[in-house]
Amino acid sequence: MSRLLQLITAGLLLALVASCAPSKFKSYSGPPVTQIVVNKSARQMLFLSGNTVIKSYNVGLGNEPRGHKQFSGDGKTPEGLYYIDRRNPDSRYHLSIGISYPNSVDSAYAAALGQQAGGDIFIHGQGPEGRALSRIRRDWTAGCIAVTDAEAEDIYAMVRDGTPIQINP
Repeated sequence: MSRLLQLITAGLLLALVASCAPSKFKSYSGPPVTQIVVNKSARQMLFLSGNTVIKSYNVGLGNEPRGHKQFSGDGKTPEGLYYIDRRNPDSRYHLSIGISYPNSVDSAYAAALGQQAGGDIFIHGQGPEGRALSRIRRDWTAGCIAVTDAEAEDIYAMVRDGTPIQINP
């Protein structure tokens, strides 16, 4: 009987500790984000509500930061108008929100050259891999837009699916 009591007590303690751990899911009560603008050359991502910048972040890009993503594996971050189209709460890069690359033009261009356009482009945190890589070089992703884990938590809460994202050279 005492073994059962020990197991129950241990389970309750674990549940208590888990409930006290900080959550990576935050709430946001500020103005709505109506557009995201990324200026690749400045390594800056702006969050706008109407015409007002409400937040800005410094970012890391794909490991080949110049030019528009054209093919799977080219290491480039896309350029153009896309939309936030999905979210991954279990990302290996802490939290991530998906960008609608490739669009039909991107896919057709790659296909015309016998290539795949690629995909899985996200705004994401660093996670363990990114923390190590970002110490070595600023632009370390395979084409995504990287921020710190804490910033990814803010962005995940602020941005809704369907939000346009303009990525400029």
